[in-house]
Amino acid sequence: MTGRKLVISKKTVREYLFSTLGVLLTAVGLVSFLIPYNIAAGGVSGIAIILTQFVALPVGLLMYLLNGILFIVSFLVIGKEFGLRSIYCTFLLNFFIDLFDRGIPIPKYTGDDLILSVLLGVIISALGMAVTFSQNSSTGGTDIIARILNKYAGTSIGLSLLLIDLVIGVFAGVAFNSRIGMYSVLSVILNGLTIDYIIRVLDNTLTILVISDKGSVISDFIMKTLERGVTRLKGEGGWTKNEKNVLYIALKRKEMTDTIRHIREIDEKAFIVVQEATHVIGEGFTHISRIF
Repeated sequence: MTGRKLVISKKTVREYLFSTLGVLLTAVGLVSFLIPYNIAAGGVSGIAIILTQFVALPVGLLMYLLNGILFIVSFLVIGKEFGLRSIYCTFLLNFFIDLFDRGIPIPKYTGDDLILSVLLGVIISALGMAVTFSQNSSTGGTDIIARILNKYAGTSIGLSLLLIDLVIGVFAGVAFNSRIGMYSVLSVILNGLTIDYIIRVLDNTLTILVISDKGSVISDFIMKTLERGVTRLKGEGGWTKNEKNVLYIALKRKEMTDTIRHIREIDEKAFIVVQEATHVIGEGFTHISRIF
């Protein structure tokens, strides 16, 4: 009896590495700049910060409890829509926050300039979240509540997330004081804008049309080497009336130069059209919940 080998692709390893880096940055931004001042910039971390006013438990531990409850609710109400990587990122964020807050404490901003604390905290944590989101991962938490609202109330996931986070910011003002509440709401707005901008930069995508007599060879290269999908179309030359192979490919901008170079090596006569894409939604690119 032969055992089956677990094969993990380089793409999967890369996605987990970048997801981990993103979670690490998010935790640093929260622990060093936002948590010390009780700035609840949305998410489960924001709820946990508010709860520390009423429960004598650290933020990291409260996040474990809250996310555990939310994932159970998710499985019962909306099914298994969250992938393994999202579960990994959710609880890894809890771990890093607890580690940096209590286990191996990292330096925390202790100045009097609250707006500086908000700006630095939001920029660092938003950069981390954007990196995580760019790998089709999620830090869970209020994403689950947004999906439930989307399923039963018909509200878009993006709008639901914004409303939930704004409510969390308002409750921070009730739990602490109006000043903290206003800075929390400001953090939510800045966080959303920053994440959106960074994701647009990281996920800059292109589509390529390739017309070539060696479409099969090019298609194999794209799928096996780049691990990208290819749509094969049938075309006809306007002048020659000959049948042509047409390939439609979506790529990240950073992949374009090498891809075109390899295509020209395979077929130097290949006709290539490169176009900007506002969004590419699907496997390997942006999840639909990040757009609508």
